[in-house]
Amino acid sequence: MGDYIGDLRKLVGTRPIIMCGANVILINKEGAILLHHRTDRDWWGLPGGAMELGESLEETAKREVKEEVNLECHKLMLLNVFSGKELYYKYPDGNEVYNVTATYVCKDYRGDIKVDMVEGRDAKFFAIDEIPENLSDPIRVCLDEFIDRYSEFY
Repeated sequence: MGDYIGDLRKLVGTRPIIMCGANVILINKEGAILLHHRTDRDWWGLPGGAMELGESLEETAKREVKEEVNLECHKLMLLNVFSGKELYYKYPDGNEVYNVTATYVCKDYRGDIKVDMVEGRDAKFFAIDEIPENLSDPIRVCLDEFIDRYSEFY
């Protein structure tokens, strides 16, 4: 797989770009959701990332979950596509993005959690009322909508 965003950054530097991607809210049998603890900041988030050239959003979501937490997603249900100023993010290296993020919900997955230690330091399931406070703002937007609609998915 290529590195579309990395190649684009060589041309535009840290300037704000529009970045398309996907993330996944994985739900276990107890109704808890999987969060991924990032290494670049002390924030919990959802497994996910940027779309590569030629990928569909669903392919992006499945690939990122496999890469970051070693789980294989099967059936994905679209929660929403999020965009706008609330999805702005500035990375620790100064790169700025306005995310366009498809957030999926998945209860049909297989595998054992194994965190890719390059991007994450931990991954574990949290009950809805025990979600950590240290979330990135773009992820909080996605999770807030999911929590509001929780009964549709579990």
